[in-house]
Amino acid sequence: MNWDQIQGNWTQFKGKLREQYGELTDDEIEEAKGDREQLIGKIQAKYGKTKEQAKKEVDNFVDSI
Repeated sequence: MNWDQIQGNWTQFKGKLREQYGELTDDEIEEAKGDREQLIGKIQAKYGKTKEQAKKEVDNFVDSI
C-alpha cells in the first residue's frame, strides 16, 4: 500500500492507527488527515522518538498493511 492509497482510505486507516498507536487520541489522528509528515510529527511528539525513528515506524507500518 502506498501513501496515496492511505490518504484515499483515511477513514479505514484510522482504525489501524488506533490499534498500533494507542496513545494517539482520535483528535490527533483526525488532525493528520492523511498527511504523512503530520502523522510522523504526532508520533514523534507523543512517543518521544526522533523524526527518523518515527518515519521508519510509519514506513514499516504502511508496509505491513
